[in-house]
Amino acid sequence: MHQAHTRTGVSRIIYATRYSIQGFRFAWKNEAAFRQEVMVAIPLIIISFFLPVTVVEQILMISSLVGVIICELLNSAIEAVVDRIGPDWHELSGLAKDLGSAAVLVAICLAILTWVLILVVR
Repeated sequence: MHQAHTRTGVSRIIYATRYSIQGFRFAWKNEAAFRQEVMVAIPLIIISFFLPVTVVEQILMISSLVGVIICELLNSAIEAVVDRIGPDWHELSGLAKDLGSAAVLVAICLAILTWVLILVVR
């Protein structure tokens, strides 16, 4: 178990950051969807700086992409917890994984909608 909860102040922040970096490394190494979403998000974020959009529109565009990554990380966490419980199939385990996947899909649809509305419909 992580000991970050017993630390305070700057020490807690340093340890929490280390655990977060471990999470990013695990996701990058073991989660193909995470890698794919990051590889789509990075160039799009860079491109957003060169588009004729307002600062608010750019923030919305970038936030929608980061939202996908956040959802994917949470989905991976749900999958890890379900897998930790055991390898046997259970209806609720499947449901938890399906709901996590649905959250990622909603985030992706929101990102697409955000970019389309800002770039095409405006």
